[in-house]
Amino acid sequence: MIKTAYRKLRRYVPTVAIWTFVLTALCAVIHTVAKHSRPFADFMNFKVNHVFRGLLAHLTGWLPFSLAEALILAIPVIAIVLVVLCIRVAKKSWRHVIRYVSGILAIICYFYISFVLTYGIGYVTTPVEDVLGLDRRDVSATELKKTADILTEEINSIINEIDFAYAGFSHMPYSLNEMSAKLCDAYESFCEKYPHVNTFRSRIKPVALSEPLTYTHLSGIYSYMTGESNLNVNYPDYILPSTAAHEMSHQRGFAREDEASFIAFLVSMESDDPYIRYSAAIDVYSYVINALYQANPNMYFATVGNLDYRAQYEKSAFYSFFEKYQDNVVAETTDKINDAYLQIQGTVGTRSYGMVVDLTVAYYRSMNWQLPEQ
Repeated sequence: MIKTAYRKLRRYVPTVAIWTFVLTALCAVIHTVAKHSRPFADFMNFKVNHVFRGLLAHLTGWLPFSLAEALILAIPVIAIVLVVLCIRVAKKSWRHVIRYVSGILAIICYFYISFVLTYGIGYVTTPVEDVLGLDRRDVSATELKKTADILTEEINSIINEIDFAYAGFSHMPYSLNEMSAKLCDAYESFCEKYPHVNTFRSRIKPVALSEPLTYTHLSGIYSYMTGESNLNVNYPDYILPSTAAHEMSHQRGFAREDEASFIAFLVSMESDDPYIRYSAAIDVYSYVINALYQANPNMYFATVGNLDYRAQYEKSAFYSFFEKYQDNVVAETTDKINDAYLQIQGTVGTRSYGMVVDLTVAYYRSMNWQLPEQ
């Protein structure tokens, strides 16, 4: 009886589509259970889904370009091809139409399957502060100042090892592939301290259309469907390592934006490369010092001047660089879409990017307001 029904179904629905729909239903069950059980979510994200993320990264890693970007650019061509095929199929029979539509639905289902099996469950795992034993709570202006002071000390201690143009940007002294290798080494060092996190070797993909992408205010994108960490290389050099580390955190299962930024910071500080540590420190410093300004302007002005003048020049140069990209409709639209997506995943939206401040303060509080030993 079942075999007969299955044979009849195959006349109207391709076999691949049938099994795709079955897998979609299974993923829906997994996703639902994960939302209600953090231990299960942790197991799936760091033990099972880790395999799929690593496999995708390996399969696409050999490509010298971003497959995700290529597919996005090919959307108009793909749409035209699908319309032409649909017209041709419609002239045949209803059975062919149903098979065609089933195939399209199966492709759409793949997006959900890959989301659940690679990335989506990361939004419902145990919060990173619980995993690392950090006391995350509302922070005071005094705590923000202490954190800013520590980051200032870190930046000032390594800045003599950084190559700067006069009153301008610093220079990253190696290629993107070398940067990727250094970050992978740092992840391996990080995972020795935190064995619940698994890692693998991967490389960052430069976005070919980085200049247009800058108008969206996106410095990097993780494509869970292709397993690629994509980097906007139009941004100044000092932005690149911290952004790459952030996207590689997504690639390793940290979906929440604040957690991805915080893990990227911890990982980068494990690196023996001064430029990677500088990039991470000044990135988080910017969040912390801005939060301090909002909390207590007097403390802000008493703190901000302690940063080495070369780092201050770099930050000023960035404001000049970013001025032409600052206000535009594309950025506003992108922000609204990203905010809606993040809220659907159960976060507070794009505000979660700035919440890395809470985690950083909690981390240094746990260190008794001292720099950890390198």
